[in-house]
Amino acid sequence: MHRETIASLLTLSLAGEEPISIVELPLPPSIVDDSVGACTGNNNPRGTGCIKIVLTGDDSLPQGGTFTPDGTALVATVNYTGAPAEPHPASIYTGVQTILIKTDGSTFPNGDPWKCITCGVPASNQVGTDRKLQDYPRVFKDGKRFLVGTNIIHTGGHRVDSDLVTPNNTFIYPIYWPVTADGSGPTGAMRELRLHPDDTHLSWSSFAGSDQNGFYGRLTFNPAPTTGEPRAPRYDLTHVNLIRPKNGKKILSVNKKHELKLDFSTMEIGELRGFSGSGNELVYIGYPWEACNFDAFAVNIRNGKVRRLTAHPEYVDPVDISADDKWSVVLDTRGSDRNMFLSGMRGIPPISDLVTSSVCASVRNNGYRRFFQPILIDQYGDRGDYFGQQINAAGNGSNGAFNDPNWNARADPQFSLDGTRVMYYQTLVKTPACGGANPLPCPVSNAPDGRTTRIMVATFTNRTPYPAPKFKLGPDTIPWATPYTPGMTIPSRTELTPGNYTYKGQYCGEAHVYITTSPTSSSPTTRVRVDFANLSDDGESTLNGYEDITLTQASGSWVVRNDWYSDIIQEGKVNGRKKTGPGGFHITMDVTQNYFNATGELITVLDGVEYRQPENFT
Repeated sequence: MHRETIASLLTLSLAGEEPISIVELPLPPSIVDDSVGACTGNNNPRGTGCIKIVLTGDDSLPQGGTFTPDGTALVATVNYTGAPAEPHPASIYTGVQTILIKTDGSTFPNGDPWKCITCGVPASNQVGTDRKLQDYPRVFKDGKRFLVGTNIIHTGGHRVDSDLVTPNNTFIYPIYWPVTADGSGPTGAMRELRLHPDDTHLSWSSFAGSDQNGFYGRLTFNPAPTTGEPRAPRYDLTHVNLIRPKNGKKILSVNKKHELKLDFSTMEIGELRGFSGSGNELVYIGYPWEACNFDAFAVNIRNGKVRRLTAHPEYVDPVDISADDKWSVVLDTRGSDRNMFLSGMRGIPPISDLVTSSVCASVRNNGYRRFFQPILIDQYGDRGDYFGQQINAAGNGSNGAFNDPNWNARADPQFSLDGTRVMYYQTLVKTPACGGANPLPCPVSNAPDGRTTRIMVATFTNRTPYPAPKFKLGPDTIPWATPYTPGMTIPSRTELTPGNYTYKGQYCGEAHVYITTSPTSSSPTTRVRVDFANLSDDGESTLNGYEDITLTQASGSWVVRNDWYSDIIQEGKVNGRKKTGPGGFHITMDVTQNYFNATGELITVLDGVEYRQPENFT
């Protein structure tokens, strides 16, 4: 019954499903041994390098990126290992590098279906670059440059997949974001950089204290900088915007009557995820519209209009939108039941999220194991009983199958420019997310060379390729966002002050909300209690009961604890109950590790179907 209900949550009208074929792309030979010279002619007769297999912990490389404009190849980041010592010709195949992989079954002139772009680039051609961070690789729409990490790679004015591209005519330039008033010093810290379709603007994230903030700015090549570091050719970021409404509006606020109000016309970014296919919108994971239910949203760059892209109660994060803006591909835990015990009950206003957001967003992982699978969603988003189509649903679930649940998708999926294909890449669960004390046994990889990472391309076989659209130039100034001035202090996000509040349902009923804090404790706590009285925001179901949750988190710490007591009864279109055990539910989570560690019990029952919390460390 439980699985039948999940299938119903993922209902796809058969007429709406489309046929999909999937292939795994070839990668350089893989080895476990990372000693000098371990990559021998037996591993790779052509001497074009071996990549490292990670047997324990994180193996986020190889990492797939975007397709070339014509779709015949895609960019990826790999970690080469075992190269012989210099002056051997193969010694250049070492460390984290950017490669191209053919997607059409052809090969490069050396006979390999891959080609390393950054291997052997002279030091004089990459002054001031940070090569440690080479994530989220992207090909510019001009087909002659890459964005990789915090660097931009030029391929000598040639197409990136041209035979004319060599190490000597390849240049790697750092990206510089001035964050001091006089323009001095190194670049500001940037992560998760995304390229606008106009090849001219970027979005990125940066931390200020414990807040993650989104930014947008213009890229300008500076051949001879006179301020900042490095004083070498680089790309400067100018006309920077802080992606926060300049009017200061928040989704959850309080009026003079001590009434809580929800305003879904405004936006609050949790994590910026880049741009829509046309570049007209910024895409982000935002403050929930329903308790504990994190979703993807898009906000129009020019007018600030917000739309919700996903609404399934499971957790969503990476997202890409096709160039014609008609389709999204998201990575989501839907179908895994991972978050259903927390977020399965719909229509609860996002008030307890003031203290639960860290836990609700972190349960999606078990350490380096992620429960994501790629989901295709049309331009209108999740609605009613439509929750998209799992791209890799076909298969028998066996070891190594396309739908093997032990292979989990990683960020970011990418559409081809013609809309007919999607790249996603996956990693295989491994210790300590399985085996040993973990109840989940570790699978044995049957991928080539025993690899634990694979790059997949899904083709929508009934689709006709469309011509690559012409992209509009993005604005330098976002009218509704907050202008960023180098040296400015990023204001902390304001929180509701302790007190007693009332929240009135959109259709009927109300909730009484009590917020208390104990700031003098060595580990400050915030407590939110919500008492529901025939509350309905959707006009279809009503809520009664209560939720009482305390957050304990030391200042500057990434370790959070929630002490959770719930008994919410839902009646109407859905009949359910969200209830903790006699002693409550208590969870401690290091949000940098995401290992599930809880005592007590929290169970959500919806129309007779029960969703329980995972076992610890699974």
